[in-house]
Amino acid sequence: MKTLGIESTAHTFGVGILDGKRVLVNVIDSYKTEKGGIIPIDAAKHHEQICDKIIDEALEKSKLKIRNIDLIAFSQGPGLGPCLRVGHEKARELSKKYKIPLVGVNHCIAHLEIGKLLTAAKDPVLLYVSGANTQVMAFEGGKYRIFGETLDQGIGNFLDAFARHIGIGFPGGPKIEELAKNSKNYIELPYVVKGMDVSFGGLLTNLKNKVNLNKYKIEDLCYSAQETVFSMLMEVSERAMAHCQKRELLLGGGVACNKRLQQMAETMCRERNAVCYIPQNQFLVDNGLMIAYLGSIMYKVGIKEDIKTTKILPYQRTDDVVVSW
Repeated sequence: MKTLGIESTAHTFGVGILDGKRVLVNVIDSYKTEKGGIIPIDAAKHHEQICDKIIDEALEKSKLKIRNIDLIAFSQGPGLGPCLRVGHEKARELSKKYKIPLVGVNHCIAHLEIGKLLTAAKDPVLLYVSGANTQVMAFEGGKYRIFGETLDQGIGNFLDAFARHIGIGFPGGPKIEELAKNSKNYIELPYVVKGMDVSFGGLLTNLKNKVNLNKYKIEDLCYSAQETVFSMLMEVSERAMAHCQKRELLLGGGVACNKRLQQMAETMCRERNAVCYIPQNQFLVDNGLMIAYLGSIMYKVGIKEDIKTTKILPYQRTDDVVVSW
């Protein structure tokens, strides 16, 4: 079965095509800025402008025509409403025009499932770190349960907000990572872990205040910010692994591309005789292939959308979804 997946939850419009479990193509185009952060309406306009081009490119690279596609999957939620609507409307349009079945999928679960497909992970704890999302989740009792999460903003949004304050563009995470490589001077920052949850709001305020003092080097603050927030994430991930008695950690989400976070995750797992799985960057960031894969396994157990009533679910939580596949 050939499945075309459309991802459009935030700054990325992606299209992936799978033939069964075989990856055919994964095409990504992302909204960026020179300064400031993501503006949902502008990101949606970006998606509207390039969606047909990206779909055509994916079909061309896979040497397929749209009539060869057996299933269309789209990211249904959670995400930014204006961005989700672009992918949803394009998926509905193709489904209706070519009479192809349609499946809407949960974006967060798609990160977990594509990681399991592309690595040897069988029953992992997933550390999911992206712009709006920071969750530690695992499969228990028929659902992917959230064992820990952010109490305020996602780690990616935290990094982007800090990047805006120091005058670098969106996305800010990769630029902060580069600046952090130029320092080993740790500056003490608030470390906020509350049970299984984390909080970044107070830390962001503290960083902004330190920048405004003109007393600290930006490289030192970037290094210290990474060391602090990644340590927080390792603490709650390790606690979830111990609680669930699982010996695998799987990374997912765009922030998981950060090499320092990967290093810390591998060290933590090694020290507790567990295994850390890290997919390639193109599958860590938002992408259409993960949407295609989750859509295909959902469709095989009879889940599909009614084109007349299908809708986006911007506020859907991971643990709202009953896992029947």
